[in-house]
Amino acid sequence: MADPVEDSLFREIEEDLREEHWAKLWKRYGHYAAGAVLALVLSVAGYQGWRAYDIATRQSDGERFAAALTLAGDKQTQAAAEAFAGLAADATAGYALLARFQEAALLAKRGQPAPAAAAYADLAQDPGVDAVYRDLAVILGAFHELNGPGAGDLSARLAPLTADGNPWRHSAKELTAVLAVRAGDRTKARALFTALATDVTAPQGIRERAGEMLAILGQ
Repeated sequence: MADPVEDSLFREIEEDLREEHWAKLWKRYGHYAAGAVLALVLSVAGYQGWRAYDIATRQSDGERFAAALTLAGDKQTQAAAEAFAGLAADATAGYALLARFQEAALLAKRGQPAPAAAAYADLAQDPGVDAVYRDLAVILGAFHELNGPGAGDLSARLAPLTADGNPWRHSAKELTAVLAVRAGDRTKARALFTALATDVTAPQGIRERAGEMLAILGQ
């Protein structure tokens, strides 16, 4: 599954203050402006210092995140989980969020669907996380709850995500259709799979799976 968080989260804004600008200020306002100019210089210096610290912190977090991904790729799941947990606890917001998703994914890979679902549920219920990522956590958690004790209320949780305009609507509809099959509601399942199979905005993989399910269910 492709990583949902893009590098565009980490753009930087460059601002330059030219030396001749200060000369013009001094000429126009004289010595009375000295205090204001000094305050402005100090504020800019403070901003630049904070900005340098912020860039260095993000670079450090990026290196830690890459190292954790390497551990996961080398199947050192325990070490990777600990590394992601550390990032989730003290990294900058973007990397902390990525780490929480990776931590949940590792639990699933280790054959722990219930803890993985719980980790995704924590993300889905965290008001500090943007809505689009909370919805993604609902989708990812649902995959690991299909066979669990909480599967009965999954359709209700997925329903808001099926709305037009939601970026995860196709996955939400696919999961809802699967739940309908399991509940014995083949009519609802066929309707959902038919809509997905003919929806040109749906990802190709989802359209293909919907077509396969329709062949199994019988149109």
